[in-house]
Amino acid sequence: MKQRRKSSTLGGLFDLENKEARIQETDEMMLDPNFWNDQNAAQEIISESKGLKDVVNEFYRLTDEQENLEMTMELLKEEPDEEMIEELGEDLAAFKKSMAEYELQMLLSGPYDSSNAILELHPGAGGTESQDWGQMLLRMYTRWSEKHGFKVETLDYLPGDEAGIKSVTLAIRGHNAYGYLKAEKGVHRLVRISPFDSAGRRHTSFVSCDVIPEITNEIEIDIRTEDLKIDTYRATGAGGQHINTTDSAVRITHMPTGVVVACQAERSQIKNREKAMQMLKGKLYQLKVEEQQAEVDEIRGEQKEIGWSSQIRSYVFHPYSMVKDHRTNAETGNVGAVMDGDLDQFINAYLRSLI
Repeated sequence: MKQRRKSSTLGGLFDLENKEARIQETDEMMLDPNFWNDQNAAQEIISESKGLKDVVNEFYRLTDEQENLEMTMELLKEEPDEEMIEELGEDLAAFKKSMAEYELQMLLSGPYDSSNAILELHPGAGGTESQDWGQMLLRMYTRWSEKHGFKVETLDYLPGDEAGIKSVTLAIRGHNAYGYLKAEKGVHRLVRISPFDSAGRRHTSFVSCDVIPEITNEIEIDIRTEDLKIDTYRATGAGGQHINTTDSAVRITHMPTGVVVACQAERSQIKNREKAMQMLKGKLYQLKVEEQQAEVDEIRGEQKEIGWSSQIRSYVFHPYSMVKDHRTNAETGNVGAVMDGDLDQFINAYLRSLI
């Protein structure tokens, strides 16, 4: 990739040389005749390469745009022109917006931010009402993922008794999927007039959203076989339809921690077991990170409330329309757009709050 003058505004955002070196490395890997022997690994490399190229290309686009704006400003100092000054103001506003979006991407620098995400939804107490809320959130995250070009795979699905879901596990695949979706981890609260209540009363429902990175086999996490309880069962899809007639679905319980994962995405029990083990690795990694953070917080004397009472976001359908994130105070009255997957304002506000 050709070298050009680095923007003083953008140059400190990330390590350009390392990213370009990694792009060259992945390009060479893709030329290897054995590249497609492991299709999953190949897709990971392709996704990583595309994400890096998008970031680097945008870096150079913004650098060129900054240089053009600087030259225009110098020219206008010598020869003022009202029409050009107005046009420059519009271009500066657009550049500022592009810069803000680009800076947000650069915030995703955690060790697994660029990874795929495993997202789980678990309705709380409340039966059909909460299970229906879980289904609504499933649709919301699916829509958000599709808008961002991410692939969504259902790893495990347990339908509700009358409507909605009892639980669902999704693999959301694409560059930075975990980096963005980690902002969604927590309890989501809904207030609405229940369609399942003949008296038309207002109900409050809760759904817990858990997000972990999809850990590849290259990451070493010590899991002893004797610590695992493995159950198999018959897979069922959305609507209760049988995916197959054999006990291909796999549920793994990690006895020391009580962590449970399940997968029924594949027809093969062996493949489901492999995916479930990857999910278990991700959850155990997340537990380790949270334990380390808890130790740091204890040293600092920080107190953090946990449990169902610590909601990250409220969705109010009645008596007024509003979605509000309690961590950042970001809010909107356009509930319909949010439920259609317009989550970026909340995700962006949360990521910026971490700076």
